Amino acid sequence: MKRTFRTALLLSLGLLLSPTLQAQTAVAPPSSVNTQKMNQFVEALMKKMTLDEKIGQLNLVSVGFDVTGPVVSKDVDANIRKGNVGAVLNTYTPVAARKLQELAVKESRLKIPLILGYDVIHGHRTIFPIPLGMAASWDLAAMERSARIAAEEAAADGINWVYSPMVDIARDPRWGRIAEGAGEDPYLGAQIARAMVRGYQGTDNDMSKPTNVMACLKHFALYGAAEAGRDYNTTDMSLVRMYNEYLPPYKAAIEAGVGSVMTSFNDINGVPATGNKWLMTDLLRTQWGFNGFVATDYTAINEMVAHGMGNDAQVSALALSAGTDQDMVGEIFLKNLAKNLKDGTVKQEQIDLACRRVLEAKYKLGLFQDPYRGVTEKRAKATMMKKEFIADARSISRKSMVLLKNDKNTLPLKKTGTIALIGPLANRQRDMIGSWSGAGDWKQAVSLEQGIKNVASSVKIVYAQGANITDDAQMIERLNAHGGDLNIDKRTPEAMIQEAVQAAQSADVIVAAVGESQGMTGEAASRADISIPAPQMELLKALKKTGKPLVLVLMNGRPMALSWENQNADAILETWFSGTQGGNAIADILFGDYNPSGKITATFPQVVGQVPLYYNHKSTGRPFNGTDKLDKYKSRYLDVSNDPLYPFGYGLSYTTFSYSKPELSKTSIKQNEPLEVRVTVRNTGNYDGEETAQLYIRDMVGSITRPVKELKGFQKVTLKKGESKILTFRLTPDDLKFYNNDLKFLSEPGDFQVFVGGNSRDVQEAAFKLQ
Repeated sequence: MKRTFRTALLLSLGLLLSPTLQAQTAVAPPSSVNTQKMNQFVEALMKKMTLDEKIGQLNLVSVGFDVTGPVVSKDVDANIRKGNVGAVLNTYTPVAARKLQELAVKESRLKIPLILGYDVIHGHRTIFPIPLGMAASWDLAAMERSARIAAEEAAADGINWVYSPMVDIARDPRWGRIAEGAGEDPYLGAQIARAMVRGYQGTDNDMSKPTNVMACLKHFALYGAAEAGRDYNTTDMSLVRMYNEYLPPYKAAIEAGVGSVMTSFNDINGVPATGNKWLMTDLLRTQWGFNGFVATDYTAINEMVAHGMGNDAQVSALALSAGTDQDMVGEIFLKNLAKNLKDGTVKQEQIDLACRRVLEAKYKLGLFQDPYRGVTEKRAKATMMKKEFIADARSISRKSMVLLKNDKNTLPLKKTGTIALIGPLANRQRDMIGSWSGAGDWKQAVSLEQGIKNVASSVKIVYAQGANITDDAQMIERLNAHGGDLNIDKRTPEAMIQEAVQAAQSADVIVAAVGESQGMTGEAASRADISIPAPQMELLKALKKTGKPLVLVLMNGRPMALSWENQNADAILETWFSGTQGGNAIADILFGDYNPSGKITATFPQVVGQVPLYYNHKSTGRPFNGTDKLDKYKSRYLDVSNDPLYPFGYGLSYTTFSYSKPELSKTSIKQNEPLEVRVTVRNTGNYDGEETAQLYIRDMVGSITRPVKELKGFQKVTLKKGESKILTFRLTPDDLKFYNNDLKFLSEPGDFQVFVGGNSRDVQEAAFKLQ
């Protein structure tokens, strides 16, 4: 009774919102699919299908080499022959893919092919930096290129459906899956979502091409807002925050024509996403016009029982009625929908609609024309890790790295002399490719040690491990139980540090590779303490005492609390988990073959107690200006300033850049009138370099409180030493709009500020008025 009331309440809310938001519905890019022919084909096929075969299309099972959850499907071969399977995940390679597909198209009654899905997150065989790292490049073309390469490799390996892009806004770095997204900003996240969909599905959105795959938008919705940064935890937020700050990247992917959507594990307005009709039907389909299919995340329907939404039969009916089409691994639909239909808790039309959507996806993928999509071992061998793919991986990896500190021009290093290469991550190939590296082979990854040897062969390297990644026995056990591959040195911490200090004393400079193991971020890898683990910190403190220049090479999947490191290291290079070519890319930067240009897309706190911490926050009624230390009754901490360690958009270069004050085409504009913002950026340093100029606005007075800054544009510009360029930004009418308290998308007359600079903190500003 309670659940029915909640669902009805959300339905009525969705209907109230629909007229308001109808203007925000966008049309996806045109597809090559002939809709009339597709409808005729699917209609004719469905007339031949039994109820069980229709329900079978809604069943997504797990088979193969990789498991992303606690359950592996059973009796898969038999169920495929019966027509009880619509899609399979975790199987790849031409041989394995063909074997499964042959079961469906040769041994099932109606010969309906399978969709073959896999977690292709930041590359398939050629692994790129983790998505949070790629986002730090601010290079949309590079990110689209990474998705294109991943699509070509995955498609050649028998995969036609990839569970990417993940576009969840994340503002709490304790959440391990922050590594898998683009960070904290809805504008940048939306641009990246579009680029990734184009890369996977093709610029023409023709998913039937054998080199294209169907993308899956995830996780719909709000998964990155998990309370306490703890994976799978609940979320709770106002609709105003949802529409303005969290939904834009999802909507952008829908506008880009993404073929499928994955539900999130959390609840929204008290109803889990998988069973939330307002979310999956009223918002996604009615308001946004999505016409693809919706699959759950791993066993998400089953997990609604633990949420308190009912027994298996009840959550089965709830999910289907909400608009969820396919059940990943849980087999709840397979076991319950026929009974649900008999009991009257679902309708035949609902089963038919879900089946139709899955069949349409198969039609769009060209599976009815060629269920194997031209996959052969010869093609796979010719495609995987091609020379040009490896070159692109190195280039994209370099673009993703962020120089956080560089006192006294410590970097770049000379290609002569002796380097003390120290730290537990200095020669770790496994950690180089990060979590969610899928089919990537870590043995083909270039370690930092090997990268230095490749780039600076004349440099003498004195290596010492110095510390284990962690000495926490429970943490080690957890990581190694799930592919951590941590080899723990049994020596005492003191003995390892002593060896490292001796190595440092014999060298000209220390390069310390420290941070996290890849298993410490990603799914189910939340951390309450986001500082560098204790044994590595003790190592760094001992190295600092040697007096040698100390360069930190960070490897990690989240923003970390690095106050001591920032105060004591001479240089800090954030390399994330940088992929197959990571070691070469890091060395390119360390020795000056590439000038770093990355900028962070998620704020780094001073201490974990500041999180969630993000640049586009609201003001309070008692904002603290940061100057009067005795001003008690303001929004502040007693023990630390409100400031981040590194603000959103921050990143240094081996050169320096200056910005002029912005010049506006007008100081007063009318509604629906664009505004041009011009700024001169000059390279004032001693190296050629690339800068990402960022434009922000602030709506000074609103009917609801507005953020202190909002990103509305960015441009990458390459400048030679001493060169300057005038950049022109164009603010469109939509850039000034927001969803008000009635969820109307509009702009309001009043005063605005516009800011341009190299990060969200260090900006030049101007003002204009909207009439």
